[in-house]
Amino acid sequence: MELNERKIRILEYIITDYIATAEPVGSRTIARKHDMGLSSATIRNEMSDLEVMGYIVAPHASAGRVPSDKGYRLYVDRLMRRRAAENDGGVLSDEERRFLQGVINDNIDRIDYLMRETAKAISVLTNYTAVVSETVSPEEKIQHLQLLPLDEASVVLVTVTASKKVKNHVIRIPAPPEHDGLMRLSAALNAALGGKAAAYIRRKPSAGLREAFSGYEGLLAASLSAAADALDAGDDHELFTSGIKNILAFPEFNDLQKARAVFDALEAKDSLLMLLTGSGWEDDGINVVIGQENAVMKLQDCSVIRTAYSLNGTGFGRIAILGPTRMDYSQAVSVLHSIVDFINDAIQQ
Repeated sequence: MELNERKIRILEYIITDYIATAEPVGSRTIARKHDMGLSSATIRNEMSDLEVMGYIVAPHASAGRVPSDKGYRLYVDRLMRRRAAENDGGVLSDEERRFLQGVINDNIDRIDYLMRETAKAISVLTNYTAVVSETVSPEEKIQHLQLLPLDEASVVLVTVTASKKVKNHVIRIPAPPEHDGLMRLSAALNAALGGKAAAYIRRKPSAGLREAFSGYEGLLAASLSAAADALDAGDDHELFTSGIKNILAFPEFNDLQKARAVFDALEAKDSLLMLLTGSGWEDDGINVVIGQENAVMKLQDCSVIRTAYSLNGTGFGRIAILGPTRMDYSQAVSVLHSIVDFINDAIQQ
């Protein structure tokens, strides 16, 4: 049985109408809404063929049909790309693009803020759930260290990593140096440790660094330990989620058991990491995982659209959008494309 152009057009109408309404689509609806020049009987015959071929299914006793995972896969791989080309690659409005660009530009210097605000922006624009990981470098390194006065018995060590993460650590010390002294010690730390990884920092400090901290050996030891710990923290993915409750807005999840399964998965870090990474994906471009393709069993009533981003080659992270299989794939893909483009533009300025 051949999947000819007429069947493909009917399948596309079923998918786009079902995405918009969440209602099964019948032959009369297609004949009435779409000017195909075909009778509802002819469309019904073509739909029967599509059902036999596995692209659509009949839910319960409904007279209409809904797309199967196989139908969505054909839509994503062939039809959506054709539509994107016809629309110059995207479906976002100028206002939506300005909103995303503002989020990126306003937070590009603080990666933790950037990822948190990016997750929020995605969930606002799409009404889906967003999951974002911070950049992770195979070997995180120091970019800058700064000792700052806090009170008469403590100072703060601010650690900035090469991937632009900022960590603050309070160090208790009796009679800490004054501001000028802390500036001098900060300069010594940066001269000795700038560009170094945790393994180097955990070694015995150099003679020059010990001399600079003469009389403040405890402060030196605590600073080295805090700086190394800040780098080691980069080995663990820090995840940001937004819009988890958005899933409840979709009628597919009126079934409490389905909704609970999704919530359970989104509350488990292992599930979120698998959602972001999965298998057979090499961080190349946009990746779409549909329904039963999902490695997380509790998310097999959902689709996941994900991509990777990088910051000046110092590390990489991932961004994923999760929604029902009846999600607006075109919009979600356009959002992810725009985010990656804006991040690339921002770091080159």
